Amino acid sequence: MTASPTIEFWYDFASTYSYPAAMTVARRAANKGVAVVWRPMFVGALFHAQQGIADSPFNLHKEKGVWMWRDMERLCARLNLPLVRPTVFPRNSLPAARMALACEAEGLDVGVFSRAVYDASFARDLDISDPTVLGEIIAEIDYSGSGVLARAASPEIKAALKAQTDTAAAKGVFGAPTITTIDGELFWGQDRLDEALDWAVSPQPLQSTGTL
Repeated sequence: MTASPTIEFWYDFASTYSYPAAMTVARRAANKGVAVVWRPMFVGALFHAQQGIADSPFNLHKEKGVWMWRDMERLCARLNLPLVRPTVFPRNSLPAARMALACEAEGLDVGVFSRAVYDASFARDLDISDPTVLGEIIAEIDYSGSGVLARAASPEIKAALKAQTDTAAAKGVFGAPTITTIDGELFWGQDRLDEALDWAVSPQPLQSTGTL
């Protein structure tokens, strides 16, 4: 039996454009027969290591931030997704990312949890760094009693998130969302999702133009 084409979906819960991507990637991938591997990461560590910044580029550059929020309004309206601008941006995504890995370790569907977190943050303006809010999300999706909350605070999960973020960096990931394919192609941004899925189904040989 031939394995399904696969993509790795790299995302951060504080990332604005990861929200519409995360809410639609499973459906769009299923329509093309592509499997999705959810890869939560801590993009703040990438920004600090690669660019030396400790805040979102959308906060550091006012005009870019103004444009981004308007673009998000247009995009979410087109996708019929609710959008409430978070009162704190970016939110601390570290606890939720650890919990996503804990879900994976417990054999639970990471996509279900991730979509619930994005809904809480970008549709309901809830503080996803708050353990109480995360506990409520776990209850809403019937993951209570699974051991996720306790496992998320373990040294093993903390180390796993750091390792996964390091792996993202090693693959050339520099922002979220990013999609990588098994042949090493990298697609950055929610607007490249369909292109990434098409590539996963049918990779296209390209002539290299060399390193810039």
